[in-house]
Amino acid sequence: MTAPDPHDHATRAASFSQGADVYAAVRPSYPDVAVDFLLPAGARRVLDLAAGTGKLTAALVARGLDVVAVEPSEPMLERLISALPGVEAHVGTAEAIPLGDGAVDAVLVGQAWHWFDHAAASAEIARVLRPGGTLGVVWNDRDGTVDWVARFGEILHRGDRLEPDAGRGGPVLGDAFEAPEHGAFHWADEVATASLRPLAASRSYLLTLPAAERDELLAAVDELVATHADLAGRTTVPLPYVTDAYRARRR
Repeated sequence: MTAPDPHDHATRAASFSQGADVYAAVRPSYPDVAVDFLLPAGARRVLDLAAGTGKLTAALVARGLDVVAVEPSEPMLERLISALPGVEAHVGTAEAIPLGDGAVDAVLVGQAWHWFDHAAASAEIARVLRPGGTLGVVWNDRDGTVDWVARFGEILHRGDRLEPDAGRGGPVLGDAFEAPEHGAFHWADEVATASLRPLAASRSYLLTLPAAERDELLAAVDELVATHADLAGRTTVPLPYVTDAYRARRR
């Protein structure tokens, strides 16, 4: 059996099937203000595309919306269905969305746009959106202006030759969409310091590394937690994020 290539984009994109439970346990949700920014007024039926384990889906359900979740990874979708059994859920991709034309008022994409074929995904999203509907794309990024967070990020990317986050400056869309609007939202997630190791382990790079190399990076995370002045001896710590959100109206 061929070992996974941690520097291959497709391999990295598919890696999350290995860590659905950890992803659900340690990855953050999204601040309400960002979700509100993404949703158009009057939206009723909303697609969460590349929904993962349902981090964003849950926020949409909490708003009383009719939510459809589409996710390519069956293990991640199973985790979503277990947590949110009332949600209509389908295995599918951004490039081949299993919905009819004009089926939804909004399509939201959390933490996933950089994995898509952008041209194909833009065309498919335009197809399933009603005219005047909205595409919303959102990312949580750790705030690297905080020293320990910057050091944590350096460990997570140590030796990584791939740039899977390329394009996170905003979605490049086809002529079916108006120019995207951008909002940036600063917030903090109160996390257990013990959760920083599994948070690191949930990253696609570490999921695809050989075990010895992965263990080396995780040991570096443990050392950071044990020795950094902002972390040592603490059981919880605020993990600061900047959430970048983009919304674009379908013409």
